Amino acid sequence: MHGHLSQDTLVAVPAAVIWDVYGSLELGRLVNKLLGDVIGIVEVIEGDGDVGTLVKVTFRPGSPVDGYMIEKFTKVDDENRVKETEIVEGGYKALGFDPFRVRLEILEKDSRSSIIRSSIEYEVDDKLAAVASQVSIKPLAMIAEAIGKHLLDKETAQL
Repeated sequence: MHGHLSQDTLVAVPAAVIWDVYGSLELGRLVNKLLGDVIGIVEVIEGDGDVGTLVKVTFRPGSPVDGYMIEKFTKVDDENRVKETEIVEGGYKALGFDPFRVRLEILEKDSRSSIIRSSIEYEVDDKLAAVASQVSIKPLAMIAEAIGKHLLDKETAQL
């Protein structure tokens, strides 16, 4: 079974400002600061934010996926503002999904706003259809909304 979920989040922040966060390790730091009690803790295991970087996400108790997952950055495209990751251990991979990929894309709407497009793509055995129905784009949408609000508040405070 192949699955794909996608969510566009409009934010009132320029695309370049959003990409400064999404295209770097700052995304994990802000997730910890803004949503650590909701999503969990993000820590860099290896790398500097480029392709090959390994990041561990330890989920908070009660999350749909128990324990942790390790994601590997497989694409970081500064020109097109695209980052792709694949789970290499734990999380949905431990449940039988292979591959399980996340794609984050920052699209410029105009000079003052942008769209954060969050996508999940996965493959899983048909016998695990009940587990596949639990895959949600909601955490990525929550991150997009929180980051957008944080950056807008930061930008407004500087005026």
